[in-house]
Amino acid sequence: MIVQYRAKDIHLSDANKEHIEAAVEKFKKFSLDLTRVMCNVMAEKKGVTVEFEIHVAHTAPIIITEHDKDLDAAIDIAIDRASKALSRLHDKVKDHKAPSIKELVIDEA
Repeated sequence: MIVQYRAKDIHLSDANKEHIEAAVEKFKKFSLDLTRVMCNVMAEKKGVTVEFEIHVAHTAPIIITEHDKDLDAAIDIAIDRASKALSRLHDKVKDHKAPSIKELVIDEA
């Protein structure tokens, strides 16, 4: 999996990068085939915008955008929203599978 950062008009410290990398490691627990995670951080007039673009194999990318006055708060909220979206996708993929032959009930009439 590739993790990319892009900062526009703001400097990402090493602590911020480590925080994002730790969150991306937590994304692996959903057992999805993550190919690339891009984190875009942009400074704006009244705060910071953080955008996560998460590419999962065989599905459309998941894009999470969060705006806040504080950089750390924006990163945390975006991480929570991304975890929730990945959890939903994991449940959707898991429930979509057909039942196995062992799970089929035999009717004896």
